[in-house]
Amino acid sequence: MTVEDQAGERREWTVSGMDCGSCAIKVRGAVERLPGVSQVNIATMTERLSLTLDPARTPPEKVEAAVKSLGYGIAPRGTVKERKPFVLPSGAAAAAPHEQVRDLPEDREDDPAERELPWWRRSKGQLVIITGLLLAGAWGFELLTSADVGRWAFVLATLIGLVPIARRAFAAARMGQPFTIEMLMTIAAAGALVIDAAEEAALVVFLFAVGEVLEGVAANRARASIRALSNLVPKTALLEVNGTTRQMAAASLQIGQVVLVRPGDRIPADGEILEGISGVDESPVTGESVPRTKGPGEPVFAGSINAEAALRVRVTRAAEDNTIARIIRLVEEAESARAPTERFIDRFSRIYMPAVVGVALLVVLVPPLAFGQEWGTWIYRGLALLLIGCPCALVISVPASIASALSSGARRGLLMKGGAVIEATAKITRVAYDKTGTLTVGRPQVTDVVPLSADASELLAVAAAVEAGSSHPLAEAISARAEAEGVQPLPSSGGKALPGKGVEALVAGEQAWVGSPRFAAAEMGVLDSEGIRQAMALEEEGKTVVVVFRARHALGLLALRDEPRADAREGIRQLKDLGVTSVMLTGDNARTAAAIAGSLGMEHRAELMPDDKVAEVRAMAEAGGVMMVGDGINDAPALATASVGVAMGSGTDVALETADAALLRNRVTDVAAQIRLARAAMGNIRQNVAIALGLKGVFLVTTVLGFTGLWIAILADTGATVLVTLNALRLLAFNPEREA
Repeated sequence: MTVEDQAGERREWTVSGMDCGSCAIKVRGAVERLPGVSQVNIATMTERLSLTLDPARTPPEKVEAAVKSLGYGIAPRGTVKERKPFVLPSGAAAAAPHEQVRDLPEDREDDPAERELPWWRRSKGQLVIITGLLLAGAWGFELLTSADVGRWAFVLATLIGLVPIARRAFAAARMGQPFTIEMLMTIAAAGALVIDAAEEAALVVFLFAVGEVLEGVAANRARASIRALSNLVPKTALLEVNGTTRQMAAASLQIGQVVLVRPGDRIPADGEILEGISGVDESPVTGESVPRTKGPGEPVFAGSINAEAALRVRVTRAAEDNTIARIIRLVEEAESARAPTERFIDRFSRIYMPAVVGVALLVVLVPPLAFGQEWGTWIYRGLALLLIGCPCALVISVPASIASALSSGARRGLLMKGGAVIEATAKITRVAYDKTGTLTVGRPQVTDVVPLSADASELLAVAAAVEAGSSHPLAEAISARAEAEGVQPLPSSGGKALPGKGVEALVAGEQAWVGSPRFAAAEMGVLDSEGIRQAMALEEEGKTVVVVFRARHALGLLALRDEPRADAREGIRQLKDLGVTSVMLTGDNARTAAAIAGSLGMEHRAELMPDDKVAEVRAMAEAGGVMMVGDGINDAPALATASVGVAMGSGTDVALETADAALLRNRVTDVAAQIRLARAAMGNIRQNVAIALGLKGVFLVTTVLGFTGLWIAILADTGATVLVTLNALRLLAFNPEREA
């Protein structure tokens, strides 16, 4: 172990039983007090505790003991390494195999055992059953015996049900956290016994236990969609070794190994197709419903479904780094990137809870001392106020919505790095796009075939013959157009490039060229004035024009351009409907930029270097939130500068790592969908805060006035938490692609 490792290593645990934000605060407070512990992150929805630990000062077992003393289950997930969440599969293999580190998805089997049990077999569920039976038994005693005996039965039921709650309360108090719901519950129930309200005390203990179970059930519904992602990757794979296949654990696959994927099987790892052509259903990963035909050299995602024919796939990423694992890790880690609203509510709740305790104390003391009121009445009302003072619903109002929004987006290929990104996205007023590979498909296509002295078929046959064997993007575009038209290239030989001019070859026994209009007209003299006029008209549309000609005459013109994505115009329209302005930032020439931007109905800035894009983004940011969408290395500085940087899923690793969000499906319309999802999440958060504070405000007044008592107070607290969680779960069903 290195000196740096001795100073601190990153550790992770799965903590069960954290059903609200207050639970996370208690766990954080407990472990932060331990020596040698720093950088504590807790994700309530994904039940993850991570921290930097110096084992020489505090062994991992001491961390686990501190958490267990608060009443939570905990299981280690091992030492973790920092990984970048947005790097997606590429055709090239990674440099070297990763060390085998326990991480997603396989270490989900290490979660505390209670997670998969039905509620009645969990500790909180058993507390409900026990307290319920004790309460029913106490009522039975009261009916069958005297009221005095019944009262002692209620006292016994209260004390038995209160023991585990009080134990957790005092454990938290010893760790410097006296203001917990367990402590308030303990004081309220004990106080009720003192003022001879034993029946109500027993009922409150029972309702508290029921509320904890309901909170757990509601929270687990939110977690289920996240956990389901890990099941997308198959447990086994067919590994090819020396021409034979054998079954092995998918989690053990190493970079460079070759696997066989049969029709109907899920692909077990991120990789590159070596052999076979098949339709691949990527909807489990990207949300794209139409299978894509893929062949040799093309990348595939772990968890995708091979729909048609057998494929041989070379593994390019280890299990802990595959796309599904990264998406899950992104959703989990995103809870650490807390939204400003969440941080404010967290700070507010720390003041709010002691303040409520102070108000409850005043309610107990002032009326009897200042106005001669009955002590019993006001002690009772003060105890009820303590129960209302629990901030669980308020604290969970933001993270529950954020977790649901992140999960909903991940299922549709919209990835965001946390609550801060969601909140910033909701405030976006301008979106800046890179052109090539973002608004456009990133490769030229033949847009116009203009015959002059030959028909279109002959023109394409000669052009494809001249360009045969060339890997130049324009050559590939011409060959692709000929193939699409069903035109076979003529026999050719002796092809060679003419730098700055074009390409020549011997085609069907006669010399032929594909070159620029200037070369064809000025040097070869084969393009007349009409041909020059047509070429200039095409160039005015931002297209690259080449002339296909023989020694004495021009056969025709081909115009090529990197065309906008099929959904680009629709994506820009949707942003306009959301009140968001779009602008294209490109390093391309002004003429091409104007043509593309004009066809899409958006503003543009052309001939920009990377630092120019940064300056443009900063200038736009002065008028409000700016989102930058790009895919290339040269876009990374602008992505980092913008309020929200969004990378296309097909982009470079640098862009994906720099960005705050990613669009796996490479759809321009997904930009508008991401903004809709963010706005829906922020609206949901506002609703949750209103529910939490509104219910507490109403019951605070009714309790002070004497209209509601202890059992209604605990129902108000639990009810608010459950309502907030259920409201947040609505985001799981929210479809951001649907326009309002």
